[in-house]
Amino acid sequence: MFGWLQKRRHQRAIPDGLWRDLLARYPFLASRPAGELPRLRELAGQFLATKEFHGGNGLVITDAVALAIAAQAVLPVLNLGLSWYDDFVGIVVHPAEVLARRTVTDETGVVHQYDEVLAGEAMDRGPVMLNWADVDSAGQTAEQGYNVVIHEFIHKIDMRDGMPDGCPPLPSRAARQAWLAVMQAEYQAFREKVIIAERFGGAPPWLDPYGASGIDEFFAVACEAYFVNRQRFEAAFPALLPLLDSFFAPSGAARS
Repeated sequence: MFGWLQKRRHQRAIPDGLWRDLLARYPFLASRPAGELPRLRELAGQFLATKEFHGGNGLVITDAVALAIAAQAVLPVLNLGLSWYDDFVGIVVHPAEVLARRTVTDETGVVHQYDEVLAGEAMDRGPVMLNWADVDSAGQTAEQGYNVVIHEFIHKIDMRDGMPDGCPPLPSRAARQAWLAVMQAEYQAFREKVIIAERFGGAPPWLDPYGASGIDEFFAVACEAYFVNRQRFEAAFPALLPLLDSFFAPSGAARS
């Protein structure tokens, strides 16, 4: 169970040794601009003080496990504030991917059941589910632009104004239309690349092809890469970079 966090729930200061270990394990965090790191550390501490972690299938939640998730989860809201995550408390962490039984009813009323392998899941106004294997290896998978924590927490941001649609809450209808014009075009181009790769043997895209399953998933997949491998993301998606910067770093604050 928790050591430092359980004993000092009312304190948000993360011990130096725990923080150093975190940065050593996740180079994409350590390489953030120096001015960002104190804010990242403070916000991660606030996150830990306000969320509840639960281990599934025998996983023990340690300080290192909780901090690894917290530090990655707060990256998207570093310049937005932790209030973007105030619609939930619980985070469930499994040792590895989980098999979920799904039930859907089609347009004719026929009920279908199927199994789905989940790396993570974000519930609207509900908890977030993650798997520790992917969280733990996030330092290595950053090269591929993959990060399950950021993916699921982007879904939480996307759902703040209703159903996930690839667009976070924006201040005006015009801003929303401008956002979706870019996002839709990039999503369709990505989807075509995935189809060509899968059906005709074309070059596979850099990002996870799961992003082609819907614009909401494309938004989440793109944001994973944006936060953990900005340089390669910029080269692959030059039109998306300023769009994401305009939301996540609106004043040009602390970009890597």
